[in-house]
Amino acid sequence: MKLSIIVPAYNEEKTITKVIDKLLRLKIRGWHKDVIVVDDASTDQTLQLLKNYRGKITLIHHLANRGKTAAIRTAVRQTSGDYIIIQDADLEYDPKDIPLLIRALGDSKDAVVFGSRFATSKYVDTVFGHKFGNKLLTLLANLLYRSDISDMETCYKLIPGPFLRSITLQSDRFGFEPEITAKVLRSGRKIKEVPISYVKRSVTEGKSIRWWRDGWATVAILIRYRL
Repeated sequence: MKLSIIVPAYNEEKTITKVIDKLLRLKIRGWHKDVIVVDDASTDQTLQLLKNYRGKITLIHHLANRGKTAAIRTAVRQTSGDYIIIQDADLEYDPKDIPLLIRALGDSKDAVVFGSRFATSKYVDTVFGHKFGNKLLTLLANLLYRSDISDMETCYKLIPGPFLRSITLQSDRFGFEPEITAKVLRSGRKIKEVPISYVKRSVTEGKSIRWWRDGWATVAILIRYRL
């Protein structure tokens, strides 16, 4: 089995080498992997640092900043894995948890597995509003799609490669999480969840998502794909 790991990156010079090194060292019994990194027109040294990994990763560069989902859409076209997972470049999510999602597949060839931050006490978030907002958005997804997930906004989503390559991602910025969740649930697939660790970074550390703006966009996406 093959796992394609997609890393969208924008101005992540402080962490990009650490996350790539962790991914390259990652061993999963019975699986091999490829790492596809999309530099989304970074203005710092991210792209230059990534060039040092040529031959070890697939590196794609956007000439203009187009957003996380656009970067994922670009990378998906280059994947060949039986499964695909997204790895944020800021190390809020630890690659050591990826095998947990793989093991949760069992014998299934078409399962979807989410890594849930709310299924563990390891979730570290100093801003109450972020956690509360995430729970509200997840509740809305459950109500609209009659599902029972605990963490819709998690980055760690293990998705069958053929399925992800067969759909058209229409969002650009931070709409990937609600869009892919909605499309997975509309396809009739059940979502398994496993607990993962998570250490949140602040806006001053480079976090670019804004809940007051992106939260409303998430609501709109969830409703759009339910209609």
